[in-house]
Amino acid sequence: MAVLNSPSLIRLFRARVIVLILTCSFVLCVVWNLENKTPEISTELMTDQTLEYFLSQGKIQVKDAADIEWAHAANSKNKITEALQSSAHMIEADILLRSNDPKEPIMAHPPETDSDVTLRDWLKEVKASDKGIKLDFKSLTAVAPSMVLLDEVRAELRGPVWINADILPGPGGKATPLDPKVFLEAAVTPGSHGDVLSLGWTTGWTADTHNPGYSWEMVREMEAMCRTLRHPVTFPVRAALLAHSFSQLHWLLQQSDRYSLTIWTGHTDVFVVKDLLPYRSDIDKTRIYYDLLDSQRTQLKGLTGY
Repeated sequence: MAVLNSPSLIRLFRARVIVLILTCSFVLCVVWNLENKTPEISTELMTDQTLEYFLSQGKIQVKDAADIEWAHAANSKNKITEALQSSAHMIEADILLRSNDPKEPIMAHPPETDSDVTLRDWLKEVKASDKGIKLDFKSLTAVAPSMVLLDEVRAELRGPVWINADILPGPGGKATPLDPKVFLEAAVTPGSHGDVLSLGWTTGWTADTHNPGYSWEMVREMEAMCRTLRHPVTFPVRAALLAHSFSQLHWLLQQSDRYSLTIWTGHTDVFVVKDLLPYRSDIDKTRIYYDLLDSQRTQLKGLTGY
């Protein structure tokens, strides 16, 4: 008993207990920090891998962005089924936050405020396919919860992911653009480093009147917004406004190899397809997508022989 109650043994026992407690506390602290550490945003400069993906799948035969086909407004169960069964490479859909409970991201385009398919269910459908997706945000409040849902299924998505929003006012634009700073803070997540950011201007077009093109001020403001991004960026530009915009948009593409154009058209827009020839002939074919009506694509193909 005298030995067990020896002051030296007691001190040794206490010291070992203290060491054990400190060691356990350190281990718990490390584990907690690892589990709760915010993942860092990738600082690697990314390039657009859309064409490489569809080439690897045998969906296109040459590295030409004009060969990419689009399915639009897949905002319902029927539309997403049609798009998945179509020849389209990329499926585009619009996202809003449902106005009534439960408030969650849904597939809808204003003025619609509800839909028969949520983003969660939409992603379940597309993740089983080999198509790419383009999510067009019409509501700033929908971006953050949508990116959470998207990040949950990223490992199961096979095709490219494009994230689209109009973030600056453009020629003839009357709609209010999404706040660029708030949008990019929500859209650029740790898992999004391979996404293509599709960043555009609000635009308008009116028949039988002069419709101005993209000004130097507009393209310089956009470039300043995008130059610090690490993502590939495509700029959606309206075909009917391009006749007098070539110098500005050509300059914009020269500012970074990460930049491309996506030429689109409204269903009622009127423009001369021949006005697109400078874009087709003077810009690398990997850096200009054509999201046009079938008849316009056919005409452009006949004029350029692509």
